Amino acid sequence: MTKEIIRLEHVSFDYGDHRVLEDINLKVYEDDFLGIIGPNGGGKSTLLKIILGLLAPREGKVFLFNKSPNEGRKHVGYVPQHTLVDRTFPICVKQVVLSGRIGFTDFLRRYSKKDKQIADKVMKIMGIKEIRNTQIGELSGGQLQRTLIARALSTEPELLLLDEPTSSIDVQAETDFYDFLHGLSEKMAIVLVTHDTGAISSHVKTIACINKTLHYHGEKTIPPKIFEKLYGCPIELIGHGIPHRVLKEHDE
Repeated sequence: MTKEIIRLEHVSFDYGDHRVLEDINLKVYEDDFLGIIGPNGGGKSTLLKIILGLLAPREGKVFLFNKSPNEGRKHVGYVPQHTLVDRTFPICVKQVVLSGRIGFTDFLRRYSKKDKQIADKVMKIMGIKEIRNTQIGELSGGQLQRTLIARALSTEPELLLLDEPTSSIDVQAETDFYDFLHGLSEKMAIVLVTHDTGAISSHVKTIACINKTLHYHGEKTIPPKIFEKLYGCPIELIGHGIPHRVLKEHDE
């Protein structure tokens, strides 16, 4: 029987007096590759932080590996939007990847032989071993994303959470990246937040559409009416950096 690894029950969240998420119910299983789409400000990134326990819901319950998020997140690799990374910080690729092993080090924060072997392994998997001594400020967008994912993989996770992983990556690198994720999804569960419906339809197994509330959670073919509910207007095209195109005037 497929194991459930994420369960949200009637989850709501507010930033001050602004409700961001309302009555979200969602289940994710160990063999899932879930894509989460929705407009800016729709609550996608907030949802990932709630799953991780970085934010506490105003209402509802969250279970991660059938435990509280704080207990369950040791099994999770998380890659936030890389725009949050300080690229001027004097650290190289290998040091970034090794930092994912800090939770496994001794009280002096010394990396073991095993830590270094795991770091070498994931850098090879991500195709960044040759640039392991490069300072992060010198990396391309694609190289930086691969470095951050290698750091997440160094924790040997059972679940990988990715928040807009292809922002600032060129089209060819983006294609290669999604092909890599597709292969990786055979080994672990992945939850991917993205605006790119092209990637969604080509690679993920299921989709969740979120704009404050959950409008759809199921197979990767989304009924057109769901897009209208999600974005508040009829949609012709979304994805690959192209803003949605409105087919008729918004209702007043």
